[in-house]
Formats: sequence, C-alpha cells, structure tokens
Amino acid sequence: MAGLYFHIPFCKRACTYCDFHFSTTGEQEPLLAAMERELIARARELGDAPVSTIYFGGGTPSLLETERIASIMQLTRDLFRVQRDAEVTLEANPDDIAADRLEAWKAAGITRLSLGTQSFREDRLRWMGRAHDADQALRSIELIAKAGFASWTIDLIYGLPGMSITEWEEQLSIALDHGMPHLSAYCLTVEPRTALAHQVKKRIVAMPGDEAQSAQFDHLMVRMERAGLEHYEISNFGRPGHHARHNSSYWEGVSYLGIGPSAHSYDGLNRRWNVANNARYTKAVTGGEPYWEEERLTPAQRTNERLLTGLRTSKGVELAQLELDPLRLQPKAVERWTASGHLLQADGRLVLTKAGRHFADRIASDLFVDDDDR
Repeated sequence: MAGLYFHIPFCKRACTYCDFHFSTTGEQEPLLAAMERELIARARELGDAPVSTIYFGGGTPSLLETERIASIMQLTRDLFRVQRDAEVTLEANPDDIAADRLEAWKAAGITRLSLGTQSFREDRLRWMGRAHDADQALRSIELIAKAGFASWTIDLIYGLPGMSITEWEEQLSIALDHGMPHLSAYCLTVEPRTALAHQVKKRIVAMPGDEAQSAQFDHLMVRMERAGLEHYEISNFGRPGHHARHNSSYWEGVSYLGIGPSAHSYDGLNRRWNVANNARYTKAVTGGEPYWEEERLTPAQRTNERLLTGLRTSKGVELAQLELDPLRLQPKAVERWTASGHLLQADGRLVLTKAGRHFADRIASDLFVDDDDR
C-alpha cells in the first residue's frame, strides 16, 4: 500500500497563525504543470504498489478550478494502481463551498472533504485572518452534510486568547449538531515568523496558559467520547468508519509520495522534501534540475519517528515493529512515565493514557534512542 500527497500552495490570504508554505500571488498553471511533470517522472518510485489514499492539501486546494482537480485525478489513475475504494481527500475552505462544486468534486473522484472551518464565531474568524465568515462556515457544513460524500471532517482551533470552556463547548456543539462524523481539533501554537508571533512579541496578544489549554483539551476528550467519536489520534476524533485513512498511514509508517513545492516523501528508508519556493520549484522541474533534498534515515531515526507518531495514536506503538528497543535503551524513562500513570505497557505495545495525551511529544522524546546505544 502507498499514499499520494499533492501540496497545492495557493491561498486567498495569510492566516494569523499559519506557517505552512503557500502563496497569495502568482499564476497557478505553470506550477500545476510542473507538479504533473514531477508526478510523471516519479511514478515508478511506487513500483506496483496499490495507491490506497490520495490527499490534496495546502494551501487551499479548493481554490483550483474543479476541472483542474479532475485532470490531476485522471493523470493519477493513468499512472498508478489506484484502488477502487481509495480514500481521496480534498482540503477546502467554507468560502469555496457551493452545491455545484461539491458535485464536480464527487464526479472527479473526491470521496472525503476536510473543511477548514477553525471557528463559527465572526470575531474569531476576523482575528485569524480567515477568508470566510461565520455564515459561510455554517452554510458550508450544511451543504457538505447533504452532499453524499463517503466522509467529511472539519478543523476547529482551541486555546485561543481569552477562550473559555463555554465558548469551546459552543463550537463543538455546533459542529456535532450538524452531523459532523470527524473532527480535527488543534491547540493554537505560536509559530515563528507568523503574524501571531509578532503580535505576541509586541504584547498585542496574550496567549492563554498551559492550564487553560489543558482544560479545553480535557473538555474536548470528554465531549467527543460522549458524542460517540473515537479519539484515535491526539488531534483527531471520528465515528467508526470515518477515521482518516491517509493521515493514519503517516502515523503507521506507510510509504507515500509527496508532489509539489515543500511536499515530503517517505519510502520506509529515505525522507525526501521538495524546495519550499514556488518559482524555484517550477523552474527546476521544468528545466530538469534538482528541486529536492533527501536523507537516508538511521535505525534510531526510524525508531524515533515511529515513537513520535505512534504514541499519538490510540493504538500506540507495537514494540516488535521498532528496529531498536526503547525498553532496553531507555528503561528509566519508560519506568518514570509508567509509574506516573501517563504510559501503559501491555500486549507488546506502549500506549498513552488520557493523562499521557497531554504530554505526548515530551514522552516520545524521553523514549528516543540513539544509534550509538545499539
């Protein structure tokens, strides 16, 4: 099995908190043509592996003309063994949602939509710099819920300045009342070189403390469990049959091919990433020049990546699949987090408890191994 990821690096505007690679200017077609050339040139890298998931991310893929998405999908089917039941996800913003576009996306082969709602409150959307308003946020999920996709999900952000549990509950209730089968909920973080980082540095914005953000995460877990959504990854909740297969493949170490500027690829041994510059990427691909860097991961790096991603999931990490053994190499860290009630060792796996989910990255880093310790 393998996955495909298309990074569509176009947005209408820059959001306050975003540090992803994107552009609000420039022609789309030359870059899209370069992405198709990259796809053709690299098709053999997956060999005969069936493609089980395809993901259009960004940026804002829903900015593209529906015919352009359809043409990329057709090329993909021509080049790869795309499974008949493949999950094909398109990230979309509420202001791009309309009944005719939904039908066109379905006809092109999109089976799942990921809606960048972020909030249903007008003041929050304006502060975030989002291109849609609160009415569009509500209307878009109503249209998607009726459109007949195999699945769909929305993004919401918590941990916002001044956010209360009451406001967070309001946001979750609106989403659930509209039949949401999947939720990706992210705690706001201050990333370098973003507008939010500038506002915090200048003391224009005061971020909430860890206690407030943790309380909102606890409320999220309780609320989703009560609503019947399974907490299968730190930031992801889904009803049975609606878990994101593409993202799950990342966490499970499945090979994938990343196409487009800043896109990453992984084949089980090597990590590759494309240049994060639209003009340089387009020029290099068109001219047959290198447009990527890559590294061969060591056993320790591969082990640590599996720890980092696997511990974020409800399944945890299967120790037999790790190349190096953290129980032997980091026994004190395993004992400390187990004794504190944050980590469980059972049935050949390491799994975080609910309390441990608050410290997923910290626990994983404490368990990291080194090649010299083998």
